[in-house]
Amino acid sequence: MEADLLDRTLRPRRDGEFLLVPVTEQSEHTERAAFEERPQPEALPRHELMGGIALLQERDVAGAEKLLAARPSLHTVLYPESAVEGEFRTRTFALLAGKDTTRTRYVEYGLRFEIDLAVAYFSPRLANERQRVLNLMDKGERVFDLFAGVGPFAITLARKADVVFASDINPGAVHLMVENLRLNHVDNVVPVLADAGRIGRVCMLQWDRVIMNLPLMSARFLETAFDLCRDGGWIHFYALQSEEGEFTPRIEAYTEGAVHERVVRSYSPSQHHAVYDIEVKKLQKEKGYSTGTNLVP
Repeated sequence: MEADLLDRTLRPRRDGEFLLVPVTEQSEHTERAAFEERPQPEALPRHELMGGIALLQERDVAGAEKLLAARPSLHTVLYPESAVEGEFRTRTFALLAGKDTTRTRYVEYGLRFEIDLAVAYFSPRLANERQRVLNLMDKGERVFDLFAGVGPFAITLARKADVVFASDINPGAVHLMVENLRLNHVDNVVPVLADAGRIGRVCMLQWDRVIMNLPLMSARFLETAFDLCRDGGWIHFYALQSEEGEFTPRIEAYTEGAVHERVVRSYSPSQHHAVYDIEVKKLQKEKGYSTGTNLVP
């Protein structure tokens, strides 16, 4: 297997006290033997799973029916007819196979989420990233999730946080978040229907950690995040970028603290999804930045 010589189309077999293993190339240590063919799984179209829903990258009805038959856990196969768009970050879908719905339940690290893909954007690809941020936290932190959606970050981080304020501008997303709080018996998350661009003007508290998971538009809300986060706190800023360090100069205009950048995943041939872990050490006024509100409850 280490040499990539295992012939996976044939079954290994026992011969007395020996195990015969089929290989793809002949060498001085091999001999000929008869093997039984191993049934090969039928190739399935490329897809992304979200609970009981699969998203196909092509409008392939036959492939959707094949996928539905091959995966008993699926109830619906959809094709995204649009990109994520609009103020509420939603998409439209076409039904390819199965039940005509965009709603399903998704399980992540023991947490359950009701999601509706036509109502609010959701990505299971950040599951490990949510756990990474959870592991960075200390118990008792106060967290502000600026673009909470249906609550995956907020509910995950609530396991360590004292309180999480979770805001979103999409009423449908907030409604689903409230449902997910009940579903997971979480009582230290405060769902907030709000425009992130205005939240800094009405929220006078300072937070230990701010989550900014709005990759296409997060950069325009950096000042809000720095207003919300206390000195010594952390901001996790997610963005789509074409080159390494693309947002570093904008971030360094607000902080003297450490900035750690890492790639979360590839997004397209020319872009990748990155996260900047930002230590907040606010610049003084003489350096061109006002430290703003500094009220601590």
